[in-house]
Formats: sequence, C-alpha cells, structure tokens
Amino acid sequence: MRRLLIANRGEIARRIMRTTHRMGIETVAVHSDADAQALHVREATRAQPLGGNALADTYLRIDKLLAAARATGADAVHPGYGFLSENAEFAQATGDAGLLWIGPGPGAIRTLGNKSRAKELAHARGIPCLPGYQGADQSEARLLAQADRIGFPLMVKAAAGGGGRGMRLVHDAAQLPAALESARSEAAAAFGSGELLLERALLRPRHVEIQVFADTHGNCIHLGERDCSVQRRHQKIIEESPSPAVDAALRLRMGNAAVELVRAAGYVGAGTVEFLLQDGEFFLMEMNTRLQVEHPVTEAVTGHDLVEWQLRIARGERLPCRQSELGFNGHAIEVRLCAEDENFRPRTGRVDRFLPPPAGEGGGSGGTLRFDHAIREGLQVTPFYDSMLGKLIAWAPTREQAIDDLATALDRLQVLGLPTNRRLLAACLRHPLFASGQALVPFLADHGDALRAALQDEERMVVPEAAVSALLPHGGAGALAPPFERPLRVRHHDMLLDVPVRESDGFAPAQAVSVRLDDGGWHLQLGAVDLFLADASFDPPAGRGDGAGDDELRAPFNGKVIALCAAPGDGVRKGEVLLVIESMKLEHAVTAVRDGVVKALHVEAGQQVATARVLVTFEAA
Repeated sequence: MRRLLIANRGEIARRIMRTTHRMGIETVAVHSDADAQALHVREATRAQPLGGNALADTYLRIDKLLAAARATGADAVHPGYGFLSENAEFAQATGDAGLLWIGPGPGAIRTLGNKSRAKELAHARGIPCLPGYQGADQSEARLLAQADRIGFPLMVKAAAGGGGRGMRLVHDAAQLPAALESARSEAAAAFGSGELLLERALLRPRHVEIQVFADTHGNCIHLGERDCSVQRRHQKIIEESPSPAVDAALRLRMGNAAVELVRAAGYVGAGTVEFLLQDGEFFLMEMNTRLQVEHPVTEAVTGHDLVEWQLRIARGERLPCRQSELGFNGHAIEVRLCAEDENFRPRTGRVDRFLPPPAGEGGGSGGTLRFDHAIREGLQVTPFYDSMLGKLIAWAPTREQAIDDLATALDRLQVLGLPTNRRLLAACLRHPLFASGQALVPFLADHGDALRAALQDEERMVVPEAAVSALLPHGGAGALAPPFERPLRVRHHDMLLDVPVRESDGFAPAQAVSVRLDDGGWHLQLGAVDLFLADASFDPPAGRGDGAGDDELRAPFNGKVIALCAAPGDGVRKGEVLLVIESMKLEHAVTAVRDGVVKALHVEAGQQVATARVLVTFEAA
C-alpha cells in the first residue's frame, strides 16, 4: 500500500490521513466543488475534483471515485463511514479494478450490512433478536399484516444503511402507512434502496454497541462496548466507553454474541455490532460493516489506533493482540458538534470565528482532550452533506472527570457564525440523569424541552450585556458620557426586548466575542453562553405586532422540497404537515403554525430553497 484514496470528506478524511501519513502512506483526497477549499483537500498528498455538489453527483459516484484512483495512481481505497462505506457494489468494483479495499469483502457487506440478512443470520446462530419482519415481500399489504402480527409500538427501519435514516417509530396502525412511505423515500435517497423491515419497539432501552475486528487468519476479537443512548432523531450525539450499565459478565455475553455473528459471516476488518439493552437483556439491532463515527472513545480506553488496525489487516497482517491481552483503561466520552438549532433542525452558513479548546489537556484531571473536525474560519456549511462539524472526545481516569473535562471544553469552544448544538451538549453532560449514568434512548424526548428552556433563560440573563457589546461596542465610556438612559431594542428568539442602558452603567463588553452576520445581526459568545441578536431599534416596541408573520410560512433552513402535502384552498390545522424538505440527508416535515386556509404555494417539488424563503401564504378560514 503506497497511495490511499479516501472516498470521503471532512473530519473522517482528516482522521484517516493522520494515521496514513504517520505510516508513510500517501493520500488522495476527492472533493465536490463545494469542498474545493476544505481542510481534507489541503492536507492530502494529492487531491482530485469530482465535479458537482450533490451527493449523487460526487461522493456516491462509484465511477468517478475509481476514475480518481486511476488518475492519481492510488493502489488502495478507504471508504470512511457513511456514503459508500457499506456499499457492496463499491467494494466489489474496487477489487475488480485491482485496488485494495480497506474493509470487509462485498459478500460480508451483503450479509451483515443489510439489517434483514443480519437478523436472519443472528436467528440461525441463537443471537437474541426482537420480534419483527424482514421478508422479501415489501408490499404495503404484507407490511401492514406483519405489523398487526408483531404488535405496536414498532419501528420501521431501512434495511440498508443506518445513522437513523429511514427509521420511524410507529405507535398505532393509523400511523403506519405514512411512516412506511416516508421511511422508504428517505432510505431510497440515502442508500439507494427502499427495502424496509419491521421490529418490535422497546420504548426505554439503552443503545450499546460492540466494536469487533477480524483478520484474514481466522482471528476475531471485540474491543469492548460503547454506550450511545443519548440521541436525537435516532442519531447519536453522545457516546461513551465503557457503558455505565455494563459489567464484566454482561460485556462477556455481548462480546461473545458479536464475535459469533461476524465469524459466521466470514467477516474481515473493523465492524460494530449494535444492540438494544433493557432490563439486563440485549437484542441485536444491526451491524455496521465499517469504522464508526464514535471509534475514538474505543481508541482512548484501549490505547489502539483502529485505522492503523484496518490498514494492517487489509495488507494481510494478523491482529496485533489476542482477546486476553486487551485491556481497558479509564473512561472516554465523545460529543458530536453539529450545525443545527435548538430544535435539532440543520442549519447552513459560514463559520466566521473558530477557536478550539486547547488540545491534549484535560482540565487538570490527568485526562486528555481530542478534537476530530474539519472546521476552519470561512468554512461554508452547505445543505448537501451531514450537519456534523466535528467530534470532541475527553478521556480521564474516571467517568466523573471525563464529564467535567468535556463540558468545560465545550464551554471554551468558539464556533461563531451559525447555530450549533455546543451548549445543548454541555447541558446534557451536566444533567443529573446523565451524570448518574441513567440516561436512556428517550433522554432528549423526556428532557429536551426543559434543557432548551434553561438554556434560553441563561441567554435572556445576558441579553443586556450582549446588546451593549453589539450596539455600543465601546460601552459609552468617556468623560463626557451623559447620565441619561439610552434605550436599545433587540430581537432575540423572535422576541422584541427593550434594554434600557445608562451609558455610565459600566458594562464590560470586552468579555463578549462577537461576529457580525450577513443579515446585519450578531452572533455573540459571553463565557459559555452564545446567542443571536438583531438590532430592532426601528421595530415596534416589545409586546406589539405579535401576529406578524402569521400569514406566511418560511423555510426554517436551506434544503430541497421533496413533497407538497397541501394545495391552494385547502383548510389546514395547526401542526398539519404542509410540505417536506430534505436537508443534510434527512427529511423534515414543515407544519402549519396555526389553523387557516392555504392561499398560495410559492415552491414546487424538487426546488431548492434558502432559509427564510416564503413557502406558503395563508388567508383567514
């Protein structure tokens, strides 16, 4: 292996490069037009454009990726995660082209990368699975009948791929047809397959996964578990190892089950077997036939470089250790930093200021801090790809120290210019339920509203100081500063707030870090709190004009309209779905904010829309 093409982008491409460059292997970065100035492109030995921006035209084009390998003289391909990493056709085509594929063979991907086939193999090997249906008959009538047999609540899942895409929780039979249609559409767009399976839903489980590795010499081991229970939209945002709910005996049972599954499939390389854990019993969810986003927490507690293991196994080397030689040390936690608002809606924009916490240190606990990212000042976050910007990982001797170090690092991190989930992640880490190790999969469903309300209360506390910092950057200080009030009016969270300020009040605006946004507003960070303010000096006073905007519905973020669910003249009720927008590989239903009658639709299916674009106008019922 002399030159490796990385068929991916962003932080995982940079992560792979760190290991390959250390091992003396050259790298080839591929990129869309939007990613031409990305860090992974700048840091690679060579770079090759793919042309275009949409996934279907770039990172999902097998022919373009293989052409890039030929053009740059690459002799191996690493798929990273996401995109084509679990695509058997890509693995097959890579091998057929005479290139070394860093991952399991196409046969193993077809068997285990498909949830339905993985469950069939698990059943045959006695590995626990939840009741469900994963048959070839995908007709709606068959799925409805099987759902009635399984019982509700149940999960609808895409058979191919993962990451929460194509997954819907269904509480009763009336919801099922719409859930099937929505899940099939999202799965087909994300994975090129609309195949679905049904599964009995556990409502309060943990999500615990086992990292496995196998070589070409018949050796297979597991590297312990990761607890990934804190999720939003069925997507993980906090992962840790070890799990606070797994003891040595349970780890042995789950590890043995995972190893049995991969041995049965003749698996080679890195993989993750995912389970639901409830009341001490575990059930197979799926297997991901690739490296996971959260692999750094396993690296932190084992001391092993999993990308290096992948590369050595692909070259035919043996696993570097036996199961009995593997040890676990301390505790590691990872959070996923995403470009999204407080309601988990993906957001696009430009990173105007970026200051990471100091790498390596762990807040005095004796721990370490790691930040895998692809952020730079000036980065344009587009709607074409996933909303994740990076991953912050803390290791410490104890779980309590790791939590404290990671939350403190999030407080110090600065990413200004667009909304992120930075503060929500820190609030989750500090929540008593998470701190006690009791957070389950419904954690954010149960506590998200209270967390958001608490964060907004913190923001309101600093609005006066933030307003002075933004609109009176010099604080009005000076020998001739008049003693009378100078009223400021700002908009915050769609609320108009009057901030009476005496220029002699002595605020210390230098504490705030701020950037001016293209729309004229400000993004400020004061200590750990960040907030968005707009100058509303010429708007009506607070408390007036509350109905403004009720007659129109605007796009909450950039994306592509993929379905219209209403027509002019339709009467609609508050909460009713009016259209569906796809952004950052996920579908989002846009609903009516009040009862009314649709006056006009201003977009059509297939149209790309920008944030704040008028979508629908209403008239009185």
